[in-house]
Amino acid sequence: MKEAWRWFGPQDPVSLEQIKQAGATGIVTALHHLYRGEAWPLEDVLKRKMEIEAAGFAWSVVESIPVHNSIKVRSGPYREFINAWKHSLINVAKAGVRIVCYNFMPVVDWTRTDLKWRLPSTGYALRFDAIDFAAYDLFILARKCAEADYDADQIATARARFDAMSEPRRDELERTIIAGLPGAEASYTQETIRDLLAEYDGITGDDLRAHLVMFLKEVLPIAEEGDVRLAIHPDDPPWSLFGLPRVASTADDARKILAAVDTQANGLTFCVGSYGARADNDLLGMINEFGSRIHFAHLRQVRREPDGSFYEAEHLEGSSDMVGIIRALLEEEARRRREGRADSEIPMRPDHGHLLADDIHRNVNPGYSLVGRLKGLAELRGVMRGLRYALPELAN
Repeated sequence: MKEAWRWFGPQDPVSLEQIKQAGATGIVTALHHLYRGEAWPLEDVLKRKMEIEAAGFAWSVVESIPVHNSIKVRSGPYREFINAWKHSLINVAKAGVRIVCYNFMPVVDWTRTDLKWRLPSTGYALRFDAIDFAAYDLFILARKCAEADYDADQIATARARFDAMSEPRRDELERTIIAGLPGAEASYTQETIRDLLAEYDGITGDDLRAHLVMFLKEVLPIAEEGDVRLAIHPDDPPWSLFGLPRVASTADDARKILAAVDTQANGLTFCVGSYGARADNDLLGMINEFGSRIHFAHLRQVRREPDGSFYEAEHLEGSSDMVGIIRALLEEEARRRREGRADSEIPMRPDHGHLLADDIHRNVNPGYSLVGRLKGLAELRGVMRGLRYALPELAN
């Protein structure tokens, strides 16, 4: 697999030089200064590519070209934003970047409730606490009809959690959930998120999936013409938030997306942490079924808890079989090589590393510190090397 690293551009606290020290050879990035659905000019795309290549890397994956909310609800200026997305895709293809990761999560992107949860190691992890989220939804945002999405025990537990929170903790929780995490497409206030949630009134999961399919039928011919593969990122977490439908959470969701537009350019980002947050997702079975359409991998772990909470675990020590997953992906690469596929190498990146050592006192993007991801990449690299040594048929 191609060892890659997410970089948020020249303003990222982690520099390209430091990424080179970590041993990655590919960069995963986007034009984060143009991240509200507007078209990416070719000159901006080429400038970013030149910056990456001048540092000795390849731009392996675009993550992400944002999908504007109007496209998801299929209302307002959605046609304008689809055209802008097409324009960006054309220019990415002209720059020679062949994989585009994107997501179709409504309103909120990836979501956590704690950005600095202390681990027994004394490092810090990102965490999604299901009770904290319910307390926010029910008693801080006070979303209309939110009680219908929780049972009586959950509501009572969330009420007790809310009552025990200090005002600073309530404010911090709100900022963490709706202010926008790295790579997110937007940040909100209580007023603006309520307005956006209202736009989804009456939209079902089937409706949202239909909107996704209509979007894909428009953009995939452009991707195919430019030899670009699209890779949808799963929902994170992979279940409904704020009562909104989510359509990229399970194996059945992936199956429907791939079948709806059955072309090699329509594929998946296989995020182990996102899919793995659900115990009912059989990750090895998913790789076996969808392997030929996996274009990109996020190799990160979560540790699931009984109430639906989870935290970002060590890359090799979570609720999913990371060694088995890496072996399955290497087997998929070997199969592609036997078939003579030009895209036999799957880019991967370590994700959501722990906050460790000197990074604890530095200004870093939550989940995207240097040391934690460096550690994760080293561990994943060791597994890959070990598997290739033990199973020579997996070697290039």
